[in-house]
Amino acid sequence: MKKEKNISIENENIEGTPIETIENSSDVQVKKGFWGVIYEWLDSFVFAIILILVVFVFAVRVVGVDGESMNPTLNDGDWLTVSAINTEFERGDVVVITQPNALNEPLIKRIIAVGGDTIDINFNTHEVTVNGEVLDEPYILSPTASRGDFTGPITVPEGYVFVMGDNRNNSLDSRFNTIGLIDERYILGVANARLFPFGDWRID
Repeated sequence: MKKEKNISIENENIEGTPIETIENSSDVQVKKGFWGVIYEWLDSFVFAIILILVVFVFAVRVVGVDGESMNPTLNDGDWLTVSAINTEFERGDVVVITQPNALNEPLIKRIIAVGGDTIDINFNTHEVTVNGEVLDEPYILSPTASRGDFTGPITVPEGYVFVMGDNRNNSLDSRFNTIGLIDERYILGVANARLFPFGDWRID
């Protein structure tokens, strides 16, 4: 009987050993879980930073407006976000142009006609027509009176656009030979929002 009792006690000790092991392993799991959360948080943070950098390098650019050629739509000192992933451009788009020009600087202008369009300007009535239709241009500062070197009508070749500033009488644009038609490959992107001044983000 005594021997059986000793065996019973030994069994109790053996059975008690896994309990301590489970408790110890539980403590280890808690510690691993804490550092795992920290690691995952840091990993997500680094990924977010990289994603933002990629977006701003390849998809979105920030540019500043220098000059008054796009008044009243844009003003000197405005800061804009520019979508740099556009492959097609439309009439009315406000774009940033990097095509070499006499000013040796990028330009911000509005697309008036795209490839295949025929544009003409009547400087007596100040009307701009595209494909025979008079444009409704509520965005311009004043009627188009500055001729530049323009002698129309002009049919825009495919892959090019005709641009003008909204401040029609104080803008160096496609009406002048020093700028001319814009090769679409030199369009950095379309301006889609105003970062500064705050509270006036829309670009019409």
